[in-house]
Amino acid sequence: MKKTLLLFFLLFFLKISAQISDTLVLKNNDVIVGEIKTMNKGILQIETDYSKEDFKLEWKYVRNISSERVYIINLSNGTLLNGKITKIKIPNKCEITNIDTQNKSIIDLSDIVRIKPVDDSFWARLDASFDAGIKLTKAQSLQQLTVNVNLGYTAKKWYGAATYKQLQSIQDESDPIRRIDTDLSYIHLLPRDYFIPLSVVTLKNTEQDIDLRVVSKAGYGKYLIHSNKKYWGIASGLSFNNERFTGTSEANKSLELFLGSDLNLYDIGDFSIQSKVNVFPSLTESKRVRTDFSIDTKYNLPLDFFIKLSFVYNYDNKPKEGASKDDYVFQTTFGWKLN
Repeated sequence: MKKTLLLFFLLFFLKISAQISDTLVLKNNDVIVGEIKTMNKGILQIETDYSKEDFKLEWKYVRNISSERVYIINLSNGTLLNGKITKIKIPNKCEITNIDTQNKSIIDLSDIVRIKPVDDSFWARLDASFDAGIKLTKAQSLQQLTVNVNLGYTAKKWYGAATYKQLQSIQDESDPIRRIDTDLSYIHLLPRDYFIPLSVVTLKNTEQDIDLRVVSKAGYGKYLIHSNKKYWGIASGLSFNNERFTGTSEANKSLELFLGSDLNLYDIGDFSIQSKVNVFPSLTESKRVRTDFSIDTKYNLPLDFFIKLSFVYNYDNKPKEGASKDDYVFQTTFGWKLN
């Protein structure tokens, strides 16, 4: 009986030990052994047996890394690899074995911008966040609610995102204000940091008398900068605008070009800043140009909470007759992120 119990515990220990095969050596010589969950935007997440929550540490403080598992690895030059990472004696470098070609390469750790396990679970691939803001005043019975929901999913060679944003304001002696933005997007990653963006964006906006605008986009883009501190991607293509204004019975349809830019800065302490701009010169409506701009500044708090400052601006040089050419929203919200 004792031998059976001893054998059971020995097998259990070996199983647990076998599961923990990833090793990090930091620049202060600390060693962390566990299971690497992901590395993206300069932050590495690793699970260990001796912590209730996953460790999160800055990638720039890692000196050596080794693992027997297979990862999707993105390099700053746009190269996409399926491979294993092996520790070598040279600090701040590693050896990556491409499992498709069995070629081995010595890579500087600073050139690795993303690491994702090939066999990770659905929940490990999912990102989600929720933030909200409420404003109530006795004067004129002002009631204002802001809600933002974000979902993201990262696969081997693509990622998708869905966002929902709503602003609603009610005040005595004033018409209600309502604005709803949604965005469903898909980006397919190509070699050398090129990508194909597809998206469907909707907008409901009382300020510009937009009952519903649906914009479908497809294009081609490239990341001009892609590092552990920031990325900057640009894209262009075609969009189809199907919009219905308040008080009109027929929808207005137009074909447009789009030129887009997405800049994300995430190596500035607990802050991160993301700015997006899209310009839509119409191909079917003479001299009509629309512009959508947004900037989000987020400050990370403990336990995955955050505070966010956001600014959104929409411009249309040929709006519905009697409606405003532009609309903007500035808001402060408090939220939580699922990692």
